[in-house]
Amino acid sequence: MTADERLVHGAATLGVDLTGADAARLLRLLDELERWNRTYNLTAIRDRDEMLTHHLLDSLSVHPDLSGTTVADVGTGAGFPGLPLAVLNPERRFTLVDSNGKKVRFVQHAARELGLANVEGFHGRVETIQGRTFDTVVARAFAALPELVANIAPLCGPQTRVLAMKGKWPQDEIDGLPPEWHQQDSRELTIPGLNESRCVVVLKKV
Repeated sequence: MTADERLVHGAATLGVDLTGADAARLLRLLDELERWNRTYNLTAIRDRDEMLTHHLLDSLSVHPDLSGTTVADVGTGAGFPGLPLAVLNPERRFTLVDSNGKKVRFVQHAARELGLANVEGFHGRVETIQGRTFDTVVARAFAALPELVANIAPLCGPQTRVLAMKGKWPQDEIDGLPPEWHQQDSRELTIPGLNESRCVVVLKKV
C-alpha cells in the first residue's frame, strides 16, 4: 500500500474517516517534520513508516474522545497529537503547549504550512496559562497522572474531559489520583502497525 492508503486504512480501523485531502495534509506534516529534524532534533523517530504509526495514527486514536470546541494539548512536543487532530477538526480550536521553544516554533510553522487557522502554539509551562479553561485537555506521555492533574487543574472547568494517552495500563497512577478526579470511558487502544501497548485514560474533575 502507498503511504496514503496505509494512513486512510489505519485511521479507519480506529474509527476515523480520513478524506484524501486530510491524508495528504497529514503526510505533508511528516514532510515538514523530516525537514526540520535534519536541523533541529525535534523527535527521536526518524523512520518514515514509524512516523506514520507513532505520530499520525497514535494521535488520531483519541479523535473519538474529543469533546467541545476548545482543546489544549499539553506537552505537545513537535505537535502530537494536537496537529493531526486539528487537521480533522477544523471547527475546534487547539492550543498546543510546550516549554521547548524550537518545538513550538515548528508547531507554528506547520500550522501555517497546512493552513490550520485553528491552531495556536503556546511557548511556556502549562501552569503559566492564566484565566483559560478548555473543553478537552490532551496529554501524551506528559507525566504520571497525579502530577498531570495537579499541573492542568487550572485549565479544567466542570465539564472538561482530560485525555491522558499512556502506554501500559497505569493502574498505580490511577490509584494515586486525588479523590476529586474520577476516571470515565478509559480504554486500551490498538494502533495499526504499532506493536506497543497504548491506552487512553479519560478523567473528569468532580
